[in-house]
Amino acid sequence: MSVLSEIMSDNRFRPEDLPGFENKLFFEGARKRPFLVKFFVLLFLSTVIAAYGVLNDSTATVIGAMIVAPLMTPIMATTAALVMGNIERSILSLALVAAGVILVIVVSFLIGATSSDVISFSQNTQIVGRISPRATDLIIALASGAAGAFAYSRDDIADSLPGVAIAISLVPPLCVVGISLSQGQGDAAWGAMLLYITNFLAILLAGGGTLAFLGLGNAATQTLVGNARRNAFIMITVGVLFVTIPLAATSIRVATDSWTQLRTAQVVQEWLTDSTYELQIVRVGEGVVTVVIAGEGDTPSLTDLQESVRERAKNAGTMVLKIVPIDIEHIEWFQLE
Repeated sequence: MSVLSEIMSDNRFRPEDLPGFENKLFFEGARKRPFLVKFFVLLFLSTVIAAYGVLNDSTATVIGAMIVAPLMTPIMATTAALVMGNIERSILSLALVAAGVILVIVVSFLIGATSSDVISFSQNTQIVGRISPRATDLIIALASGAAGAFAYSRDDIADSLPGVAIAISLVPPLCVVGISLSQGQGDAAWGAMLLYITNFLAILLAGGGTLAFLGLGNAATQTLVGNARRNAFIMITVGVLFVTIPLAATSIRVATDSWTQLRTAQVVQEWLTDSTYELQIVRVGEGVVTVVIAGEGDTPSLTDLQESVRERAKNAGTMVLKIVPIDIEHIEWFQLE
């Protein structure tokens, strides 16, 4: 027997495992009301924590919100119900996910709209990190979805679920959506929503695939009519492939910006070699390269810098040079086309 076969045998679902597994994900009858109260209270509190964590650019606070947030449970319940062949449970769980998403966006919108602080969409790391999702985020989400499904399937590793909740971000990107909308930042809101959709679909696909691989469908007694189960997962797979397109585009843009930033920094460093000025910042975004230098006296020839940038950093686009003299209290701006 191979190692894989032994792992499958040790972790495969049996009919007697179903009651305990269902109790973790499905809350029906007398358990429904207490669960819903707990779910919405925890989701509301986690939203408040995450929203203010984002506004304060606090990684620790946002991580705390991820652990508190209960949104992963109904998402995993949705895909588990599909694998088990219970379409009614799947629809009810998906409706709960939708209600949770609306709650998070509305609450974070109100927090953002009433915030007295200036919200930076270029400097706040909690926002920047969630409005430009990349292909690597999909890979992380798929692995996290599989890990979450495996953790739900086993009582002896359930303690790993908080780690999964941290790895796959659900409430924080939705908070960024609400905050972005409150500030009229439509592009930022779409980027954060794309991250959430990516994570949501990854849990459905990888989580469902893991549960099916462990034999959940065979252990369940219910079956979906016709090809309903297969069609459901085909739709999820298509959704994952669909979001891969903008994720790949963002990955290419980030890689291009990183290359431009590196080449521009090299050019500017060489340009400043025989001067008293030092390079402080090189920032690339939206087709504009911002360079900040600090020093005193005359700067080297701006024409030489312009020619070097055009020759060696061809994708730089518009370059803004910000000169900070250390001997006087004013700033000079030059724009090089």
